This record gives sequence, C-alpha cells and structure tokens, in this order.
Amino acid sequence: MRSIVLVGGEGTRLRPLTLSTPKQLLPIAGMSMLERVLAPLAAAGISEVGLSLGYHPEAFLKRFPESQAAGMSLRYAVEPEPLGTGGGIRFAAVNCGMESETFLVHNGDVLTGADFSALVAFHRSTGAKATLALVEVEDPSAFGVVVTDPEGRVNAFVEKPRREDAPSKLVSAGTYVLEPEVLDLIPEGRAVSVEREVFPVLAAQGSLYGLPQRSYWLDAGTPEKYVRANLDYLGAKPPVPGAREVAPAVWSLDGTPPHGTARGNCLLLEGAVVRPGSVVENAIVGEGAIVEEGAVVRRSVLLGGCLVGNGACVEDSVIGPGARVGSNALVKGWSIVGDEARIPERGHCRGERVAGGEMREIQAK
Repeated sequence: MRSIVLVGGEGTRLRPLTLSTPKQLLPIAGMSMLERVLAPLAAAGISEVGLSLGYHPEAFLKRFPESQAAGMSLRYAVEPEPLGTGGGIRFAAVNCGMESETFLVHNGDVLTGADFSALVAFHRSTGAKATLALVEVEDPSAFGVVVTDPEGRVNAFVEKPRREDAPSKLVSAGTYVLEPEVLDLIPEGRAVSVEREVFPVLAAQGSLYGLPQRSYWLDAGTPEKYVRANLDYLGAKPPVPGAREVAPAVWSLDGTPPHGTARGNCLLLEGAVVRPGSVVENAIVGEGAIVEEGAVVRRSVLLGGCLVGNGACVEDSVIGPGARVGSNALVKGWSIVGDEARIPERGHCRGERVAGGEMREIQAK
C-alpha cells in the first residue's frame, strides 16, 4: 500500500521557527519530524509516500535530494495554491498516481505508534469507503469528534465543536484509509476541508468507520507539544541512531560527555557543548549549541548553533538556530526564540515569540 502525508501547512503555531523552516523539517530528538512520522508507516509495509506540499516545497527537495526517507520512496505533489486537507489529498492522489487504489493518509505533524496494519485490515473487513484512526482526548474541541456504533461505524462527525457541545471524547487521530471513490466527493480546483465537507457526508451514508488506537499519539504543532515530542523520544535507546549513553539517560551523538551537570533524559547532538558549572535537565542540546557556565536549561530544546549565556535560565522553551540568550537572562513559559534572534543580558522572556534577527529589548522584572 502507498500513503499520502500532508505537509503543506504553514505551521503558524510554531512561528517564528517555521518562517524559514517547514514544521515537518524541524528536528525531533535529532531527526526531522517528517522522518519520525514516516518510520511507523515504513514499519507497516508502506512502500511509497506522496508528500502533499504547499509551504516552502523547495526545502523538502533540498533535505531529501534522493527522494528517499525512512527507507521509503518519496514523491512530491506541490499545490499551486492552498487546497485544504481534502483538496490536498485529491491533488496528491492524482499527481502521485494513487487515484485508482486504496491508500492511507496521515497528517505530517502527528507523531504516533499506531498499528497502521491493523487499521488497514479493519478497513478492509468492514467494506468502508473511509476508516479513521481514533484517539480519546480530554478536550476534543480542537479536533474532529466522532460517535461510533459498536461495530465502529461512524454515526456522526463534528469538526471542532465547543467543548461543552462535543458528543464524545473520541476524535480523528489524523490518519485514515480511503477508497478511491472518496475522491469523487472532493471538488477539483478549490480548497476543500475533508473534515467539514467529506467525512460528514460519508458518515451520513454509513460508509465511514473508525478504529480506536491506544498507542502513543501527539499532535506536535504547538510549542508545548513540540517540546514534549522531543522529550518523549528520548525514552528510546538510543533516541537517535549512533547516539551513545555517556551517563545514565544522557546520550551524546559524538560520544562526548557534558562538562557540566546533565540529568533526567538528555540528548547532546554533534558538537554540543555543556560548560562546567551549567545544568542541563530533560533537554536537547542541538548540533554546535553551547550552554555556558552557570546556565540552566530545563525541559527545553536548543536548536543548532544557539548559545545560552553565563547564568542564563531557559525553561519550557525552544531556542532557534543561531539564537543568543544573553548572560543572566530568563526564557520560560513556552517561549520561542527564532533563528538568529537575541535576548539581551538580564532580559526576561515569558511566553513570547521573538522573531529571527530581532534584538528584543525585554527588561528585567
């Protein structure tokens, strides 16, 4: 079977990181998000993936010049204009030659350990036109909410209802198996929401099914969940191929132990430097990133080439490539400091987005 992976969005919830880098090319514990997404598809026997591209498509071509990732062949479908989830699926299916076969669709920012083989087998056993992977969440208001009968037939599909109006806590997990006739429900040449315009029609026809999944699942599209995704993958041994454990739960890609204190789950990528007197706890220090003496980094992701200055503290945040956090500065509260951005000495940044190239004049508080 082949699959379409939707990677055309602008990643607005992770700006300013995504102003220059598509969300799916941001790293998750030393590998791109896209490679993390593709790995379980490959494990399920998916042989080829069509990427539905829209935003910065050239970045994907540059990153994967051989059109190979996670052991699978990649094909590219670049939308001429934003076509929404449904329009993107149709465009990619036609341009990748999948329009006459059963295929799987997966959202490119959903990280999961779902059993895709079981989803496909269930789909075939019911004779459904479309089958959704489902997960149960506490707050379903940001998702497509479903109600199913005991056999898994979806009786209702409600996209992003108010929390108090949600008919259940089961939501679409962003993975579905589609028969080619579903494409007939997607008008050509305009933006179409598969969640608002296609799934409700299929539910009314009785041809939409859902299968609950109980494996790991995370939509990594917000700062908090992006950091969480990175830390979650540190639980693997090794978290990225080639990493060596240089201390309990502390992994280094070049085998160099930190000179400072590293505790909890940590990953130091190639050329990362953790100076004496610093503390890194439950964090990722990117390629060539530097944590200076006396600095503290907790529950955060430092991307390549950034620097955390003497005595600075970074908590629950992401520091972008080449960014600088000044001495004795504080960055916390799911802040994102963008590419080449600057936090001044003793500056405070709480829950803010600092764009690349900026010198944000944040006063100490």
